Amino acid sequence: MKYTLLLNCKWPLVNKNLPKCVLTRQASTGLNLWNEELTTEYKHQIENYWKDKIHKGSNDNLQENKEKFYVLSMFPYPSGSLHMGHVRVYAISDSVARFYRMKGKNVIHPMGWDAFGLPAENAAKERQVNPAEWTKQNIQNMREQLLKLGCTFDTNREFATCDPEYYRWTQELFLKLYDNGLLYQKETFVNWDPVDQTVLADEQVDENNRSWRSGAIVEKRLLRQWFVKTTVFAQSLLDGLKDKTLKEWRDIIKLQEHWIGECTGTNFDFKVVSKIPGYPKSITLWTDRPAFIEYASFFAVSSNNLFSKIEKSESRSPVRLLNAKVINPFTNKELPVFVTEKESLPYPEFREDYLGIPCSSEADVGFCKSVGIKYEIAPVCSAQELKEKRASVLQLARERNIGGHMVSSKLRDWLISRQRYWGTPIPIIHCEKCGAQPVPRSQLPVVLPKLDQSLEKQNSTLSNAKVWLNTSCPKCDGPAKRETDTMDTFVDSSWYFMRYIDPKNDKEMFSKDKAFRDMPVDLYIGGKEHAVLHLYYARFVNHFLYQLGLVPTREPFKQLLVQGMVMGQSFSTKEGRYLKPHEIEATENGYVEKDTNQRVIAAWEKMSKSKYNGVDPSKMFDEHSIDTIRLLMLADVAPRSHRNWSKETFPGILNWQHRLWQTVSEFIKARKNLTPADLSPLLFSDQTFLKEDASMFDSRNYHLHGVTFNLTVSQQLSVAISKMQSLTNKIRKSSKLCVARSREYERALAVQIIMLAPIAPHFASELWAGFCSAPNRIVEDGEIDWDKDVLEQRWPEVDMEYELKVDVTVNDKKFVILRIPRRQLDTMSQEEVLELAVKEQKFQKHLQKHKIIRVYYKSKSSSGAQMSIKTKESIDKKVLQKEGA
Repeated sequence: MKYTLLLNCKWPLVNKNLPKCVLTRQASTGLNLWNEELTTEYKHQIENYWKDKIHKGSNDNLQENKEKFYVLSMFPYPSGSLHMGHVRVYAISDSVARFYRMKGKNVIHPMGWDAFGLPAENAAKERQVNPAEWTKQNIQNMREQLLKLGCTFDTNREFATCDPEYYRWTQELFLKLYDNGLLYQKETFVNWDPVDQTVLADEQVDENNRSWRSGAIVEKRLLRQWFVKTTVFAQSLLDGLKDKTLKEWRDIIKLQEHWIGECTGTNFDFKVVSKIPGYPKSITLWTDRPAFIEYASFFAVSSNNLFSKIEKSESRSPVRLLNAKVINPFTNKELPVFVTEKESLPYPEFREDYLGIPCSSEADVGFCKSVGIKYEIAPVCSAQELKEKRASVLQLARERNIGGHMVSSKLRDWLISRQRYWGTPIPIIHCEKCGAQPVPRSQLPVVLPKLDQSLEKQNSTLSNAKVWLNTSCPKCDGPAKRETDTMDTFVDSSWYFMRYIDPKNDKEMFSKDKAFRDMPVDLYIGGKEHAVLHLYYARFVNHFLYQLGLVPTREPFKQLLVQGMVMGQSFSTKEGRYLKPHEIEATENGYVEKDTNQRVIAAWEKMSKSKYNGVDPSKMFDEHSIDTIRLLMLADVAPRSHRNWSKETFPGILNWQHRLWQTVSEFIKARKNLTPADLSPLLFSDQTFLKEDASMFDSRNYHLHGVTFNLTVSQQLSVAISKMQSLTNKIRKSSKLCVARSREYERALAVQIIMLAPIAPHFASELWAGFCSAPNRIVEDGEIDWDKDVLEQRWPEVDMEYELKVDVTVNDKKFVILRIPRRQLDTMSQEEVLELAVKEQKFQKHLQKHKIIRVYYKSKSSSGAQMSIKTKESIDKKVLQKEGA
């Protein structure tokens, strides 16, 4: 065991008595290269030395006496290799998880694999291997890359959605939805991808009618498919966006609101009657006038609607009657079906079908007259009677299971059927006698059959697995067949964050007790491209399970951090042909193609192999080191913004690392080279020394406060790094005497390294080892745990003596800044802070003119406080503006 000399001196340093010398253990010295210049080779050596040690302190086993913090990054599809977008999202989540561990939280930081789906199946088909083998190999590769990146995930929580132990419970979720009347199978027109040979949900078709995956023009087919009644929860999902516990959702709330739409109407299911083949057996119609549903007189579709194109017609009339009818489920009356131009009727937005109810619409009356059909006029009723009638109709529809839930005109139920092999089997058995029957829970999971070699070479579906397909009916025990559709992969990812809290449970999806302990997710990190569909489906499932009492909150995610994409610079010709970087050169007038000397277009675009602007993370790690890339990825640009990957931004981070290395090296030398003069009692009354010492006290607290705020509240990791760099600049301005003898310098340097640790764990660990190896330390044990590495240190707190800033705004303008010691502010009430503000001379003058109406106290903690004050003048102005004065 090594020991070093510790000079035990407590604040304040005006004590003229010499500090007492004691012996204490010191932490590991790491590689001890402090006499060397920091090179990339040494960075690699540092990372190799610390790669296994930086995972100490991760807590797979939660401790009951600690508060939990669940930080979740969206799990990846196992493509086999990380791209720079992965590096960004997992560097963010790992840094945040490490920070909260140092804050003493029970951190839940899991990782898994969104492993089903077409990409794996298509890639396996190209290589003539089983998709399970292909996926397993890719997971292993990416797991090793994430470990190399320095990420600490909860290893005992890992799973892949293609594991039968996982998708057994996805099938259980299906059955829960089925048992609660939220699943149905229906023959309807669906989107068919002719390339991938599968159905797509409306959400997976872009505005140009192309598949989101293959890019093929989508066809319409009449198929019997499985749907989840997500529209039942439309109003609940819309209301949930107003939940006051949601933090930093920002524009994602608007995206979700836009997707769900304003719930102003309802859906009803109508039977379709026709002798002409090709029509669906039923159709779902939307109306914002459910109270008058019994007076419906016709159904119309626009000429663009597929329903209208089943019957071929040469007629150019603006209105055409079809040989089909729909049955009003409330009166059993047959309603005629017309094809019209969309402009002919007040079609609801986002729809091309229309339910005509003439008793409440002049346009519908006019249409009925023009086509010669009879219509009824509803009796006059009061607003209250109308409200009661509406409620009665909706209730009756819900009882009959034909609709009756408030929803927007654009939201559809979730189509989950897929016609490909590599997905979760749907746990339904079809019997000619008993119809569709759920698989008994005792028989779960329904495991995917193994593919033979011949199936691997074609578009495989479960209908090809003849032995697996044939089974017996769970109700009558007669011959039956299994459902051959698999589930959309969005079903797998709609609940994975719940399984993470109890991944080994073989009795249920997850323990209710653990759900109430660990849910909801405190911070969810992922790309904006998933902020609509995935987030919508995950919210739906959580709302559903909340209704069953299985999870503690309606909303699954408290705080969102939606990171921007990593962009690479691309070069293309005017004709749109992309060039490789070695095919262009820079000139005074811009970039040109080497072979033709023609100008090329340079742009920042999403990294892509086809655009030759991608960057291989492994090459970047080799060229610059892992922690350097982590810092480069998180510095300069806010996590929510796109990150242009350019070497022009590298020098700032590289120079900062060198300055930190040099700072610790100089600290070690200064503490080793102490002279008797350095220990003179006169030193502790020297005004220059005391001024520097106090400056270090202020710098430590100011920057600690700023970094902590940007990691926890604003989520601006780039600003946190900037404040760390600012602290480095302050530290490096210190005199040699301050470096050698100042307790506050030592505390500031300790804070500097500790704050760096979550973001650059290998490099900070080596800096800490050097810092702890310095002799003649001053800071006492207890504030710093000298026996432990940096990642095992507690995140420091702002000193009680430090004066925190209280911003007082009047009528939304910053008015007074109060400085109050933390010790005092922590115990002050709103009234006491207001009393201090009022005593300010500037405030007194203002009070003589204006009357305080309201006081808002936004926050009060170790990070400071904000007080907002409204005066009568401000309130009166708002009233005048509202009235247009």
